[in-house]
Formats: sequence, structure tokens, C-alpha cells
Amino acid sequence: MNDTPAKFGFIGIGAMGTPMATNLAKAGYKLIIYDADLKRAQALATTREVEVADDLPALAAMCGTVITMLPDGKIVRKVLCGEADDGQDCVVSTLKPGSVVIDMSSSSPVGTRELGPILEKRGIRLIDAPVSNGVKGATAATLAIMVGGDRAIFEQYRPLFEKLGNQIFHAGPLGAGHAVKALNNYVSAAGLVAACEAVITGQRFGLDPAVVVDILNASSGMNNTTKNKFKQHMLSGTFGAGFTTGLMAKDVRTALEVVRATRASSQLAEPCSQIWEDMEKQLGPGSDHTEMFRYLDALSR
Repeated sequence: MNDTPAKFGFIGIGAMGTPMATNLAKAGYKLIIYDADLKRAQALATTREVEVADDLPALAAMCGTVITMLPDGKIVRKVLCGEADDGQDCVVSTLKPGSVVIDMSSSSPVGTRELGPILEKRGIRLIDAPVSNGVKGATAATLAIMVGGDRAIFEQYRPLFEKLGNQIFHAGPLGAGHAVKALNNYVSAAGLVAACEAVITGQRFGLDPAVVVDILNASSGMNNTTKNKFKQHMLSGTFGAGFTTGLMAKDVRTALEVVRATRASSQLAEPCSQIWEDMEKQLGPGSDHTEMFRYLDALSR
């Protein structure tokens, strides 16, 4: 990466962005960070040698690479291009031609493919690189990173990705990373609902729910929820996996958007999305997604 400027912008110092930026700083990357909540950015600056930008144009003016880790693609586009793409008080107002934007948010792949040409007109290249494995993976630098966009740019930034994760994939052209991330979370979300319904049913049949989970984990019904969430966060009653219902509902909606755009089957995706939206309305977007267990249990009483 000798041909890239020495400073890297990192926008979004939240639950995921904080450990990710921390790992890059530990690896020797010179970071300029920004968050809408200035206190979060300043808190990271007190523990790591990073600069805090006063605003987006100030950050972009000092960087040749900008990483975004934000709640959704609409916010990413606003941060990059301004209100209604007016180019004011945003990243593109000062980011130099030849620069690269790496969107590591869970954005809509359809929106990402729209954003690419807008940035390209300004000489700015875009790749998408969403991640999986949550806050735990972000902290341990064991994220799975799925990248969409030009392969040459992907290879250029591979060393950076390797400081954040241990499973790095080039998924395909621009938007491919965001598409497969949404589809992965849909599969995870559907498996979580199925596991919850199975354990609740077993419990009402008179089975010990912990035994049901053990048998699922020793059998073909095993999935990420039965292995890593049920005993740890559901049966324990802690519901603290660290990923919100609102984010899961959003990711399933994004997956459904991809399904509809490609005219693929949505026989399961449609009701799965509705289940997560209903839970979001009932328990609130800030609830932990593992609370699906108590939501479904209460719903069927």
C-alpha cells in the first residue's frame, strides 16, 4: 500500500467502529476519526494515538482513504455526498480525486451500486466491505470481511483488512459484499427464529430446554444460535449478545430487497422479515436480538 496516503479517515466510532479503529491504530495506521457523537471520538483519542476531526470536510482533506462504519447506507450516502447529494459539508467536498472510500457498514447493495458512479464522477473509488462476527470479532480482530468492488483495490487494501479480520473474501463486483452480508444475516435470523420455536415447543412438551439445545448441537439442527446464543444469552436470561433487534430487522429487510430485485423466491424471506419487524415494534429497536426467544414465548401464550 505504498501508493496510498499515510493517513486514513475512520467515520463511525460506535460499538463496532471503536474496536475496529483501535485495532488499526494498534497496527500502526495513522487514523483521523470522526463521529456525530464527539465524546465517543474523543474517548478513543484518549486511549490511542489518533486524531479527532472537527467535521467531515476536515477529515477528508487530510486523508486519501476513508472508511465508513455507520448504521445504514442512507447515512453513508449523506456523510459522503451531503444532503440530496449537494456535495456540501461532507466528505466529497474536500476528498481528492484518486482517493478510496471503503464502506464497511451494512448498507443496501442496491444503494451501493447507485453510489459508486456518483463518487466515480469525482474521481473517487468505492468498495464495500461489510463484516460479520459482531463486537466480539471486532475486538479480537477475527471478523469475516466480504468485499465487493474492483479486485485490484481489494488486493491493495488486503493488509488493512487482515488487521481487522481473519477471514477475508472478495465477493464480486461493487455491492456484492453488502449483498452477501445481508443474505448471511437473513440466514442467521431465520435460523434463530426456527431454533427459538423448536426450544419453546420442546419446553412445553415437557423437555428440559438445555437438553434440547445440547441435542440440537449434536445433530443436524445445529446453527449459530444453538451454539453461541441459546445457553449464553437466552436460557440465562441475560439477552446480551450485543446486536440489536433494529439492526437485525434492517438487515433482513435489506436481504428481502435483494431477493425482490433479483426476482428470487421469497417464500421464507417475506414472513421472516415480518417477524423481525413485529418484534422491533413490540420490544423496540434497541432490544437485543436474542430477546426473540422471550418475544415468541410470550406471543404464543
